[in-house]
Amino acid sequence: MDGTSATFAPTQYLPLNDRTLAYRSIGSGTPIVLCNRFRGVMDLWDPAFLDALAANGLRVITFDYSGLGLSTGTPTYNPIEMTADPRDIVAGLELEGVVLAGWSLGGMVAQATLALHPNGISHLALLGTTPPGDLVKLAEQLFYDLAGKDVYTIEDITALFFEPRSAASREAAARSQARIEARKQDLCPPVPVEFARPLLAHGPRSPAFPAPPVLQMLKQTHIPIIHIGGDHDIIFPVENWYALNEMLPTVTLLTFPQSGHGPHHQHPQASADIIASFVCNV
Repeated sequence: MDGTSATFAPTQYLPLNDRTLAYRSIGSGTPIVLCNRFRGVMDLWDPAFLDALAANGLRVITFDYSGLGLSTGTPTYNPIEMTADPRDIVAGLELEGVVLAGWSLGGMVAQATLALHPNGISHLALLGTTPPGDLVKLAEQLFYDLAGKDVYTIEDITALFFEPRSAASREAAARSQARIEARKQDLCPPVPVEFARPLLAHGPRSPAFPAPPVLQMLKQTHIPIIHIGGDHDIIFPVENWYALNEMLPTVTLLTFPQSGHGPHHQHPQASADIIASFVCNV
């Protein structure tokens, strides 16, 4: 496999007719394309998680959404419109048998991409995201209070993505953030707070992802799907996935205890191992 760590992976560029998508690639084998979280850019994936995926025989591809980070074009946070980016990454890099992954907002994008542009997708790997449709448990206002801040402290990061009530989770947050901050060169510009903040004004709501055709797809698809969550996700409670038990025939649910919105950052090796095993065996 390509031995480059995610910390040092060079940025590459995919020119398209109307924009250029920035991406990074490590490892070799089955391609896994990862869609960013809200206010996420390529730099904000924990490199331990990406490296562990690569060590499991996956070609790991991260990218910046159009108009954000190092990509050009017109930005949007409409999950349906955002599907053009993973669609064009898959087509432009001539990928086949793709595991499409997404964290948080990126999980909505991944689900919508499978509904609208399924060609080449073999599996979905969802991380701390929400299903479409009405919810049995709403988000907490705390997420909306923190997610629109100009600068995140380690306490904010812990509250957003981990479980502050757990000493082990707090320690994992510090380790994860240190790994993320180890990348010093070729950095992505952050998502402008002025772009992101208006999307938080509505506060908790149901549905968080109003997309009936996507929910219908989940009920009918033959594509294997796994969702990895934390038992205390302040924005996308895992209870909303479990409420759909027996309705989604290909969805496997795995929940880490004493974990929050970023279970793959608290448990990078375990999460990567689970995804790789799922891809190989399901």
